[in-house]
Amino acid sequence: MKKRLIRVREEDAAALAVLGREIWEEHYTSILGPEQVAYMVREFQSEPAVLRQMREEGYVYWFFTVDGARAGYLGVQPQEDGSLYLSKLYIDRRFRGLGLSRLALDFLMGWCAGRCLRKIWLTVNKYNDGSIAAYEALGMTRVRDQVADIGGGFVMDDYVYEIDVPEGGAV
Repeated sequence: MKKRLIRVREEDAAALAVLGREIWEEHYTSILGPEQVAYMVREFQSEPAVLRQMREEGYVYWFFTVDGARAGYLGVQPQEDGSLYLSKLYIDRRFRGLGLSRLALDFLMGWCAGRCLRKIWLTVNKYNDGSIAAYEALGMTRVRDQVADIGGGFVMDDYVYEIDVPEGGAV
Protein backbone atom coordinates (compact mmCIF):
# COMPACT_ATOMS: atom_id res chain seq x y z
CA MET A 1 0.00 0.00 0.00
CA LYS A 2 1.51 3.31 -1.09
CA LYS A 3 0.64 6.27 1.17
CA ARG A 4 1.70 9.78 0.18
CA LEU A 5 1.11 13.46 0.78
CA ILE A 6 0.71 15.55 -2.37
CA ARG A 7 0.75 19.35 -2.27
CA VAL A 8 -2.60 20.96 -3.11
CA ARG A 9 -2.47 23.66 -5.77
CA GLU A 10 -5.05 26.40 -6.21
CA GLU A 11 -6.58 24.51 -9.12
CA ASP A 12 -7.20 21.58 -6.74
CA ALA A 13 -9.31 23.67 -4.32
CA ALA A 14 -12.64 22.51 -5.79
CA ALA A 15 -11.70 18.83 -5.40
CA LEU A 16 -10.51 19.48 -1.85
CA ALA A 17 -13.81 21.19 -1.03
CA VAL A 18 -15.83 18.23 -2.32
CA LEU A 19 -13.75 15.80 -0.26
CA GLY A 20 -14.03 18.09 2.77
CA ARG A 21 -17.81 18.28 2.54
CA GLU A 22 -18.08 14.48 2.32
CA ILE A 23 -15.82 13.93 5.33
CA TRP A 24 -17.44 16.66 7.40
CA GLU A 25 -20.99 15.50 6.76
CA GLU A 26 -20.10 11.89 7.59
CA HIS A 27 -17.96 12.52 10.67
CA TYR A 28 -19.13 15.75 12.30
CA THR A 29 -22.91 15.77 11.90
CA SER A 30 -23.38 13.53 14.94
CA ILE A 31 -21.03 15.74 16.98
CA LEU A 32 -22.08 19.24 15.88
CA GLY A 33 -25.44 18.82 14.17
CA PRO A 34 -26.32 19.40 10.51
CA GLU A 35 -26.74 23.19 10.78
CA GLN A 36 -23.31 23.82 12.28
CA VAL A 37 -21.67 21.37 9.85
CA ALA A 38 -23.28 23.15 6.88
CA TYR A 39 -22.11 26.52 8.23
CA MET A 40 -18.56 25.33 8.88
CA VAL A 41 -18.25 23.63 5.49
CA ARG A 42 -19.40 26.82 3.77
CA GLU A 43 -17.19 29.15 5.83
CA PHE A 44 -14.03 27.04 6.25
CA GLN A 45 -14.00 24.08 3.83
CA SER A 46 -15.59 25.41 0.63
CA GLU A 47 -13.61 26.22 -2.52
CA PRO A 48 -13.75 30.00 -1.89
CA ALA A 49 -12.68 29.50 1.74
CA VAL A 50 -9.76 27.25 0.79
CA LEU A 51 -8.61 29.68 -1.91
CA ARG A 52 -8.81 32.60 0.54
CA GLN A 53 -6.83 30.64 3.10
CA MET A 54 -4.15 29.76 0.54
CA ARG A 55 -3.92 33.21 -1.06
CA GLU A 56 -4.39 35.51 1.92
CA GLU A 57 -3.86 33.58 5.17
CA GLY A 58 -0.69 31.56 4.52
CA TYR A 59 -2.32 28.13 4.56
CA VAL A 60 -0.62 25.18 2.88
CA TYR A 61 -2.60 22.05 1.98
CA TRP A 62 -1.75 18.47 1.04
CA PHE A 63 -3.93 15.57 -0.08
CA PHE A 64 -3.41 12.19 1.51
CA THR A 65 -3.33 9.50 -1.17
CA VAL A 66 -3.49 5.76 -0.75
CA ASP A 67 -2.55 3.81 -3.85
CA GLY A 68 -3.30 6.96 -5.85
CA ALA A 69 -6.80 7.54 -4.38
CA ARG A 70 -7.46 10.77 -2.49
CA ALA A 71 -7.96 9.69 1.10
CA GLY A 72 -8.20 13.01 2.94
CA TYR A 73 -6.27 16.22 3.41
CA LEU A 74 -4.05 18.21 5.69
CA GLY A 75 -4.00 22.00 6.09
CA VAL A 76 -1.54 24.06 8.10
CA GLN A 77 -0.83 27.70 8.85
CA PRO A 78 2.59 28.83 10.12
CA GLN A 79 2.25 31.29 13.00
CA GLU A 80 4.33 34.37 13.80
CA ASP A 81 5.23 32.91 17.21
CA GLY A 82 7.26 30.12 15.56
CA SER A 83 4.57 27.47 15.83
CA LEU A 84 2.51 25.64 13.23
CA TYR A 85 -1.27 25.57 13.46
CA LEU A 86 -2.48 22.18 12.23
CA SER A 87 -5.85 23.48 11.15
CA LYS A 88 -7.11 20.51 9.17
CA LEU A 89 -6.38 16.80 9.31
CA TYR A 90 -9.33 15.01 7.77
CA ILE A 91 -9.37 11.42 6.57
CA ASP A 92 -12.16 9.72 4.63
CA ARG A 93 -13.69 6.94 6.74
CA ARG A 94 -12.60 4.26 4.22
CA PHE A 95 -8.97 5.15 4.90
CA ARG A 96 -8.95 5.61 8.67
CA GLY A 97 -6.71 3.29 10.66
CA LEU A 98 -4.04 3.10 7.94
CA GLY A 99 -1.46 5.31 9.68
CA LEU A 100 -2.18 8.50 7.75
CA SER A 101 -2.14 10.64 10.90
CA ARG A 102 1.33 9.27 11.74
CA LEU A 103 2.42 9.95 8.15
CA ALA A 104 1.17 13.53 8.53
CA LEU A 105 2.90 14.16 11.85
CA ASP A 106 6.20 12.68 10.69
CA PHE A 107 6.04 14.80 7.53
CA LEU A 108 5.14 17.95 9.45
CA MET A 109 7.98 17.46 11.93
CA GLY A 110 10.47 17.63 9.07
CA TRP A 111 8.58 20.44 7.34
CA CYS A 112 8.59 22.48 10.56
CA ALA A 113 12.25 21.82 11.28
CA GLY A 114 13.13 23.15 7.83
CA ARG A 115 11.25 26.37 8.63
CA CYS A 116 12.44 26.80 12.24
CA LEU A 117 8.94 26.13 13.60
CA ARG A 118 9.29 24.64 17.08
CA LYS A 119 5.77 23.49 17.97
CA ILE A 120 2.70 22.03 16.26
CA TRP A 121 -0.70 22.73 17.77
CA LEU A 122 -4.32 22.03 16.91
CA THR A 123 -7.84 22.29 18.23
CA VAL A 124 -10.19 19.31 18.49
CA ASN A 125 -13.82 19.18 19.51
CA LYS A 126 -14.19 17.91 23.09
CA TYR A 127 -16.63 15.23 21.92
CA ASN A 128 -14.51 13.97 19.02
CA ASP A 129 -13.27 10.94 20.96
CA GLY A 130 -11.67 9.10 18.04
CA SER A 131 -9.56 12.06 16.98
CA ILE A 132 -8.58 12.83 20.57
CA ALA A 133 -7.37 9.23 20.98
CA ALA A 134 -5.41 9.48 17.72
CA TYR A 135 -3.70 12.73 18.73
CA GLU A 136 -2.77 11.34 22.12
CA ALA A 137 -1.40 8.16 20.49
CA LEU A 138 0.79 10.43 18.33
CA GLY A 139 2.28 11.95 21.49
CA MET A 140 0.36 15.21 21.50
CA THR A 141 -0.52 16.77 24.86
CA ARG A 142 -3.73 18.53 25.84
CA VAL A 143 -2.76 21.99 27.09
CA ARG A 144 -6.07 23.79 27.61
CA ASP A 145 -9.77 24.13 26.84
CA GLN A 146 -10.95 26.73 24.35
CA VAL A 147 -14.38 28.01 23.37
CA ALA A 148 -14.34 30.11 20.20
CA ASP A 149 -17.18 32.04 18.60
CA ILE A 150 -17.03 31.13 14.91
CA GLY A 151 -19.95 33.30 13.80
CA GLY A 152 -23.39 32.32 12.60
CA GLY A 153 -24.48 31.79 16.19
CA PHE A 154 -22.06 28.85 16.60
CA VAL A 155 -19.11 28.16 18.88
CA MET A 156 -16.39 25.55 18.87
CA ASP A 157 -15.92 23.88 22.24
CA ASP A 158 -12.44 22.44 21.87
CA TYR A 159 -9.32 21.15 23.50
CA VAL A 160 -5.98 22.52 22.35
CA TYR A 161 -3.27 19.92 21.81
CA GLU A 162 0.39 20.50 21.02
CA ILE A 163 3.66 18.73 20.43
CA ASP A 164 7.21 20.09 20.29
CA VAL A 165 9.24 19.73 17.11
CA PRO A 166 12.59 18.16 18.03
CA GLU A 167 15.86 19.35 16.52
CA GLY A 168 16.07 18.00 12.99
CA GLY A 169 12.36 17.20 12.98
CA ALA A 170 12.67 13.50 13.82
CA VAL A 171 9.95 12.19 16.12
